[in-house]
Amino acid sequence: MTDTDTDAVTRRTSSLLAASQRLLATSVEILHTRIEIVTTELEEAGAGARQLAVYGLVALFFLAMGLLLATLFVVVLFWETQRLAVLGGFALLYLGTGAATALLVRRRLRNQPRLFSTTLSELDKDRERLTSRR
Repeated sequence: MTDTDTDAVTRRTSSLLAASQRLLATSVEILHTRIEIVTTELEEAGAGARQLAVYGLVALFFLAMGLLLATLFVVVLFWETQRLAVLGGFALLYLGTGAATALLVRRRLRNQPRLFSTTLSELDKDRERLTSRR
């Protein structure tokens, strides 16, 4: 092997090493970006869930108080004549409303977007880009 051959091999080796380092750096950057996306999605999901829980509990408390007082008012209003019919009517109303609301909640939970859907789609795009370069 001559000096020029050795220099060419050295240049190719260093070029290959530099390309490998760039590929590794790019891969780390992609991974870093994806981890940031996951973190952001987790933070958004957590904040939204906490806020909805607080609003839901406050609404539930005041609606229950209002419903209790309205029921008591109507029952006292009809105390002498139809108190059992009024109580039965309110019981049916409350049970029906509760069942309808439970069905609504179940439907909404089934139709929620998947957690980490953005991250998964970005990872799919990355995989497609990497496999299409071969």
